[in-house]
Amino acid sequence: MFKHILLPTDGSKLSNKAVKRGIELARKVRARLTALHVVPAFKLMVDEGITPLHPALKKRLEDEGRARAQSMLDAIARQARARGVRCATLSVASDLPYQEIIAAARRKKCDLILMASHGRRGLSSLLLGSETAKVLLHTKIPVLVVR
Repeated sequence: MFKHILLPTDGSKLSNKAVKRGIELARKVRARLTALHVVPAFKLMVDEGITPLHPALKKRLEDEGRARAQSMLDAIARQARARGVRCATLSVASDLPYQEIIAAARRKKCDLILMASHGRRGLSSLLLGSETAKVLLHTKIPVLVVR
């Protein structure tokens, strides 16, 4: 059975449901978890196109994003420990979450990726596509999708 499960999360309601399912599965099969959050890289859009952020503002936004991500991941680790499941956490910055999810699963030698069927809703989901679908398309590691 599975020994190490990667649990990517974006903090959405459905993603939180997947986290709970992942913790329960890990408990039942005695697997360990790695909870992952991909923090988006920051860019500022203006009428003329894309302009780089002022370095101080960019750093502040990145720091805030990392702090929110770590807080979310710490909460997941506490939930897992409360159920007797070992859980490591990992936060990375990228504009391509699906690539980071796959890379983290490989680096950490995970034998299962458990994730929500979708996170974002509305137009941003249509424009960006489903990260879950991209993971399914590009990885050879088994993926369990929670709806």
